[in-house]
Order: sequence, then C-alpha cells, then structure tokens
Amino acid sequence: MTTHPHPPHFRKTLPAGKVTMEESGWLQVAGRLQVPALLDRTRLDAHTDVITYENVFHSGRCRILLGDLIALADHGRADPADLIDAVCDDLIAMAASTGRTMPLSACVSALYADRIRPAGRVDTWYLNPDLTLPDTATGRSIPVASLTGYTATVNDIPLILDVPAAIDAARTALHPDSQWATAITQGDPTEPNIAASASGACWLDFEHAGRNTLAGEIGNLLWYLLALGGWLVPTYQPDIHTRTLHHHLPPVAVPTAEHTELSTRNRHLDIHTTWPTGPGRHTALNRFLARLTTDLGEAAALPPDRELHTLTPFLTLRILGVIPPHHLTTTDLLLLLAKLAQAQHLQNDVPFTHTALTSPLEPP
Repeated sequence: MTTHPHPPHFRKTLPAGKVTMEESGWLQVAGRLQVPALLDRTRLDAHTDVITYENVFHSGRCRILLGDLIALADHGRADPADLIDAVCDDLIAMAASTGRTMPLSACVSALYADRIRPAGRVDTWYLNPDLTLPDTATGRSIPVASLTGYTATVNDIPLILDVPAAIDAARTALHPDSQWATAITQGDPTEPNIAASASGACWLDFEHAGRNTLAGEIGNLLWYLLALGGWLVPTYQPDIHTRTLHHHLPPVAVPTAEHTELSTRNRHLDIHTTWPTGPGRHTALNRFLARLTTDLGEAAALPPDRELHTLTPFLTLRILGVIPPHHLTTTDLLLLLAKLAQAQHLQNDVPFTHTALTSPLEPP
C-alpha cells in the first residue's frame, strides 16, 4: 500500500475558462453540500489560472476517499456502507431543497448533452468505421458501427445488440428539450470525488457542479461502482487512478470472458462472462441499489420497479463515452458491448448489475 503526505492546500491548474466553470460550480454547491473551502484564484499566465482549495485531508476534516474505502474493504479493513448512505442522503436532500423538473438544456452539458450530440464524442468513437472487431471464424475485421440487429447471448440470455440504435435511443431520450428531475449537485459523483468526514460525505471537484439531472448523477455513480472504479480506470487510465487515490491497491473487480464468439454470418455475439467484486465493492454496489429502489429513486422521480430502465440513456453514455474504445483490448470491448446490450433490455429484468462476490483479499 502506498500513501502520500497531504499538503495544506490543494491546487488545480487549468485553462482560465475551466477555472471559471470550477469556481461557478463551487459557489452553487457551497453552503448546500459539505465541500472544501475555496481559498484563492490566481492568474498563472494569459490563458491559465490556478484555483486553490483547503486540503480536507491535511485539515483533518476528512479521513478517506470513497475509492480507497472500497479498496480497503475489499481487503477486509473497512466498510463503505455509511459513506454510500451519506451520498444518497445528500442527493435526496438536494432534490428536496433545489429540485425542479427542467429540460436537459438547462443542465450542465459536458457529461451528457455534449457527448451525445451528433458528431460528438460517442459518434466519433463508436460510429467510426476504423473501430473494428474480428469475426471469430474468418478473422475479418467488422466495424462496430455495422453491428446492427445482431443478437447477443450474454451468459445464455438472448438480447439484441445494435450499437447505432443504442446511440440513437440515447440521443432521442436526451434531447435538449427532454424533461428531467434536476437539482443542484456536484455533477460528477465518482469514487475519487467523494470523501468520508465525521459528518457525512464531503464532495470534491466542481467542474460539473450546478443543475444536473438526478438520473444522470445516479447513473454516473452506478457505472463507476460497477465498472470504472474497479476495472476500467485502473486498467486504462492508471495515471488518473494513481493521481486521484491515496492508496493504490490492485483492483479486484476485473471481469473475465470465458468464451466470446462474434459471427457476422449469423449476426450473433455469444459471450460468457464473470463480473467479480470484492466484499467492499459488493457492499457499496448493493447498498446503492437498495437506496435506488427506495428513497433515492423516489427523490429522482424514477418510476417504481423501472428505476434502472429509466437510467438507460445515461448508462449508455457512461458505457460508451468514458474510455476511448480504440484503447480497449478486443475482449474488453466485447465485454462493454455485452453490457451495452444488457442496458438496452433493463425493462426485462436483465441482470445488468449482477456480480460474483469474491473472498476478501489478504490485508495489504
């Protein structure tokens, strides 16, 4: 286990426009959520500013990040349930105090509206004819964008896999005029952006803070707990994993594919996969899902018994819009496409969030 000393201040150096967004976001959530004190903003050069916050770990206000707490719990040394509850409590409180039904166009745009717009990130990544997969029998390269009307059998459950249709469905659902339950929130609830304090959750990083859809906040954290935090970020963005977490414990949520077969002749993908989680991530995920199907889902105006289905467009964007697909191995890209197929069938009780619990690891 590696630890780092905590300096008294936390500084971010960003283009001046992004610092303005960060400062504006902080101003909107300060006094509503527990956040670090904003101490200073200075000009570094003509295009770059530095924004300085209190370091909540140096000051003693916070003790651990959510990602570190989950990793330690995977090794039998912690329990993330209380912090997950605190996150849910904050989202519910913000819905009660600042909640309004608003069009998506009134919300912070970067994570959703910008990525799903025509010719945006998702189109550029997944509709690019250069993104291909090999036919298992022939080895011929097949553009992912041509996977239209395929069947996908995921752990013996038949589904439909249609990448362009999934993108179109998300774009339709997330039209600028589409109406959503919104609130003033931190905007990017991830494991490095949430810390545990004596009085609940402390929120960090305010680039996306402001009015956000509650469904988007929930979908963001759900996919982070399920895939990004324990697998994709440590594997494909190790610099971010190292920079944003204090303990660098090996991930224990890396999915495996025991069998994959892509057939263009039969227009079929068959995949058998195991999606493991350690005890800490298992606890965090199950506690979050329990709150999603009760008071958190109600606060976000998600229909009872259809909470996950309503999250589909946001989950589609988290699956497709975070890790560049050309960085993925063939197997990992197939694993994401299997999850995409599941996400399009959440109204049928598809086990999108099913994981295999592993035994606690040896203490680091």
